[in-house]
Amino acid sequence: MVPGPPERAFALVDDLAVYPSWMDLVHDVDEVPPTGGHRTWNVELQAQVGPFARSKRLRMVRVVHEPGRRVVFERDEIDGRRHSPWILAATLHPDTSDAGDFRLNMTLTYGGNLWTGAVLQRVLDDHIERGAAALGGLLAEPSAADPEH
Repeated sequence: MVPGPPERAFALVDDLAVYPSWMDLVHDVDEVPPTGGHRTWNVELQAQVGPFARSKRLRMVRVVHEPGRRVVFERDEIDGRRHSPWILAATLHPDTSDAGDFRLNMTLTYGGNLWTGAVLQRVLDDHIERGAAALGGLLAEPSAADPEH
């Protein structure tokens, strides 16, 4: 469960340019001109494995946008080549108790083989755990959770 209003959390997952502030797997992000009316970003993912770093550049398009509830980003390269799919989805679920908290589910689906193997899976799991903690920390700070400030 995540404390506070879901709008604050949604602002942190709705714009890929904000991800480097809480997800260290996302190394660099630049918003580029929209694709078919959908916001679009160039994203560089980077994971450290001992002294080695693996990185991947992706062009991601926000294909689902339900403010305050759900957002989905999909890889959409424009170089004419076939690429492995990457899909990032975030969904907010209200808490049924009186606390006013909510649950944030995020999934990253990858259909290729760059990030496979037990060692890299552990590295990705570590990034996800640190990202979840950092996101929780941002949400606990009233002004820091507002990307406009």
